[in-house]
Amino acid sequence: MIDFTVPPDLRALGDETRRFVREQVIPYERDPRLGAHGPSDELRRELNALARAQGLLAPHVSERWGGRGLSHLGRAVVFEAAGYSPLGPIALHCAAPDEGNMHLLEAVASEEHKLRWLAPLCRGEIRSVFCMTEPHPGAGSDPGQLLTTARRAGSDYIINGRKWLITGAAGAGVAIVMARVEGEGGGPTMFLTDMDVEGIHVERLIDSLDSSFTGGHGVVNFADCRIPGDQVLGEVGKGLKYAQVRLAPARLTHCMRWQGAACRAHDIALAYAQKRQAFGRTLGEHEGVGFMLADNEIDLSMCRLGIRHTAWLLDQGQTARHESSVAKVFCSEAQFRVADRCVQILGGKGLTGDTVVQQIFREIRAFRIYDGPSEVHRWAIARSLLRKAGPG
Repeated sequence: MIDFTVPPDLRALGDETRRFVREQVIPYERDPRLGAHGPSDELRRELNALARAQGLLAPHVSERWGGRGLSHLGRAVVFEAAGYSPLGPIALHCAAPDEGNMHLLEAVASEEHKLRWLAPLCRGEIRSVFCMTEPHPGAGSDPGQLLTTARRAGSDYIINGRKWLITGAAGAGVAIVMARVEGEGGGPTMFLTDMDVEGIHVERLIDSLDSSFTGGHGVVNFADCRIPGDQVLGEVGKGLKYAQVRLAPARLTHCMRWQGAACRAHDIALAYAQKRQAFGRTLGEHEGVGFMLADNEIDLSMCRLGIRHTAWLLDQGQTARHESSVAKVFCSEAQFRVADRCVQILGGKGLTGDTVVQQIFREIRAFRIYDGPSEVHRWAIARSLLRKAGPG
């Protein structure tokens, strides 16, 4: 029998994180340093300093790198608490893509790479990007369409290609780049590089539905970018394998953070339904609104259960790819339903910037696309089911 009981010390850490976000982070939600492409690096560093003072910075990384070495269940508790504000994961330095990149570097990087890039990343001194997605006709949901190339040149590699929707591109310090090494013994390979080297250019930032990621979403061009051979992450040709090391847990941590955001939207809608009067009674006393609140509670409860079940599997050492896809699809859609109902309950107010609900609505809608759209995950889930069932 699986026990999802949260240990007392972890429950206390979740409560501490929740208080921190409510008391110190939420007041920043009206800060002028928040723009269409996310919070500025100046604001990020200020929020990181607050989290560092509370001992909450990068709690997911191991103690060696300044964190608390949280289990996946621990992340489920703390990341949900952080997600109560769009700025919470930024403050705790557990937002995408940095959180997933830290996880990948801890698992795969050499000691030299960890000291050079992971250590300052965990301290919040730099940000990182994961350069995998390409514009048409390159790699998106199908990594087999990878067009970015890495040509051997002596002991170095020459990278050429174009990436887009690269979260955090503006101002990032280090990049993990997926490119196809040409020739025998090659294949999809990950490279580590500083972003301020010759041959890497952030062409533009893309206007997008969401606006909570520092550095926005950019188009990054690699033009004869020379990367030393000792900056291959892991081994040549194993890039897709390492991508799974990163992506399966990262899908789940997205669910955790947006769970907190959906809970915030629900709390705001619930409070409004208790006080707003219409037709001689509060909104919440009308069956239509009451049922929406009840459906929110159902969706939020089922999301939390699915997240913790998958986290438990990961903590048992299982890859949980199938389960992480299930959780990603269900949570991204259920959490969006919650946000959508909250906009409806708030009525005209839900369409305005008077509450954070309209932002949460936009942010969670984007979650159904990134880290694999729902349709791709459903396709993968179906393939897994058919494979397990065997011949008919």
